Amino acid sequence: MQKDPSQSASHRSGPLAGLKVVDLTHVMAGPTCTLMLADMGADVIKIEKSPNGDDTRHSVPPKIGDEAASFLMMNRNKRGIVLDLKTDGGKRVLRRLIASADVLVENFAPGAMERLGFGYEDLHKEFPALIYCSLSGFGRTGPYKHRRGFDLVAQAMSGIMSFTGERPDGPPVKCGPPLSDITAGLLASMGILAAYAHRLKTGDGQWVETSLYEAALVQTYWQSTIALAAGTAPRAMGSAHPLNAPYQAFEASDGWLVVGGANKKHWLLMLEALDATELAADPRFVTGANRMAHLKELEVVLSERFRMRSRSHWLAALDEKGVPCGPVHDMLEALNDPQTLAREMVVEVEHSTLGPVKTIGLPVKFSKTPGKVRSGAPVYGEHTGEVLAEYGFDQQQIESLEKEGAIVLGSSRQEERVA
Repeated sequence: MQKDPSQSASHRSGPLAGLKVVDLTHVMAGPTCTLMLADMGADVIKIEKSPNGDDTRHSVPPKIGDEAASFLMMNRNKRGIVLDLKTDGGKRVLRRLIASADVLVENFAPGAMERLGFGYEDLHKEFPALIYCSLSGFGRTGPYKHRRGFDLVAQAMSGIMSFTGERPDGPPVKCGPPLSDITAGLLASMGILAAYAHRLKTGDGQWVETSLYEAALVQTYWQSTIALAAGTAPRAMGSAHPLNAPYQAFEASDGWLVVGGANKKHWLLMLEALDATELAADPRFVTGANRMAHLKELEVVLSERFRMRSRSHWLAALDEKGVPCGPVHDMLEALNDPQTLAREMVVEVEHSTLGPVKTIGLPVKFSKTPGKVRSGAPVYGEHTGEVLAEYGFDQQQIESLEKEGAIVLGSSRQEERVA
């Protein structure tokens, strides 16, 4: 039975309920962007390629049941369909989805959307209110605009790997999480919402674009400050801060903790907690500039003190004085921390074939329009039949598209479940 496309979003909550997003992204940066929009209530239709789907479906291990855990993490709250955009039928379906969409997000290789006939200039003429968002390795202008990019490349070329690591003469080190991918996704979602605010006032859509390279560069504000002001390239300092001290990790007798005693107030309170108030008068450590100039000496003095007692002792003493501090967690400890659970940053969501699956929660809270993790990531082609029916394709047309190879339908059990 044909449905009004708007009905599918009627059960959604959040500040973006009613916003329709066509998601042509894959792997990490683009899916992060559309994940943010979906979590805030947008109806995101994720379009996967045929065959094989999103590359994260093959990023295993780990798996949960038959599904890649990485795909499950990045694609909850989205409906999933499969199109072959090299076929006439696949292009016809996509054009119909775009006709009623508010936003299109893509992270294809440079020039790919234009070759398919879905570049911004072409679509803007036909759909002037459409917000079109592109994510790429280096952006759509400049000498590197045709180059492909990965987080590793962005971290290297942005300078991040040159000042990450334990010592200034050490090898380049990549930050553990894919900083540029995640940041690019967040920047893209921010840009989309700014463009949406403009459209609400003017009715005009526009092209929003960002890149992994720019996303990595904006992570370097402090290091860029030093480079631009002093003309020197910062080097690796371990966990220490390039502008303030002490602001780093220290090893207690039974584990690691971090302490932010960077400004005068917290420095003096930290000394009280450590029972080391005599250091306040030490000329090497009186001011922040003094402490930075004698950072290695400061690290030696404080490290000796911290190794005298347990981590729990120091955390309690520092917390009592109001000094910012915390334990160095591994991921299991972080995900089970009571603050993580109290803020609902680990939640369970029902998956259509796996049952309850744990995932990361919403990092932004709204008092009047809260978002929600509503549904698990789609199985390959799970919502193809449902979405096409909503957008006016009858059963005969759907069967014809499937025969052409333009679409992939989910299993019969999935199709029955969503009928």
